[in-house]
Amino acid sequence: MSVPRRTVARSVRALGVVSASAALALSAAGSAAACTIDEFSARAECVGDKGVITVTDVDPAGIPATVSVFLENNGADVKKVGEQVVKGSPEGTTITFEEDWEPNAEYRIHVKAVPHVDEDIKPNLITPATACEKGEEKPPASKPAPTPSASGSGSTAPADTTNNVPSPAGESNLAETGANSHTGLIVGIAAALVAVGGGAVFLGMRRRGAKSED
Repeated sequence: MSVPRRTVARSVRALGVVSASAALALSAAGSAAACTIDEFSARAECVGDKGVITVTDVDPAGIPATVSVFLENNGADVKKVGEQVVKGSPEGTTITFEEDWEPNAEYRIHVKAVPHVDEDIKPNLITPATACEKGEEKPPASKPAPTPSASGSGSTAPADTTNNVPSPAGESNLAETGANSHTGLIVGIAAALVAVGGGAVFLGMRRRGAKSED
């Protein structure tokens, strides 16, 4: 029994509609799972007294994305703060850039995840109006003044070396016995007196002898 051509055509059409619907469903599912710029957010925060910029990726597909941070001034890049790769997660994955930001500063955050994303997070990040609180700097400890050593404070005055100067030749013995330069004169006078006395005694004895002979 032959099948009517109209029935076959209807079956083919129905199969085509089902296939197209499945393709559209898969495409929609793939688009929903793809990485988008809306899954990225940025914040300026403080860690202690240091400033940081954090970027969070909530991409459930976990597609690796390169994040670049730039400091802006009048719509132009002033400097590149840094670049990191982040792999998102449903609960969110956060990366941190160390940046001691100034109040009300503007930063451009660019995200690139080929072939899904290649654009900036909009709007640009504006930092808070108040800077991170700096801790009070402690003054450097003063060095203690050096104290004099015990040997220096209790040391005696150096001995007088003037008495150790050698005496001129010929006076060393007199200096050692306590005699002075007048000793020779006194000895000479004493010798003269002894001689005069001896002569007077001798003359007196002769006179007495002469008188006794008379």
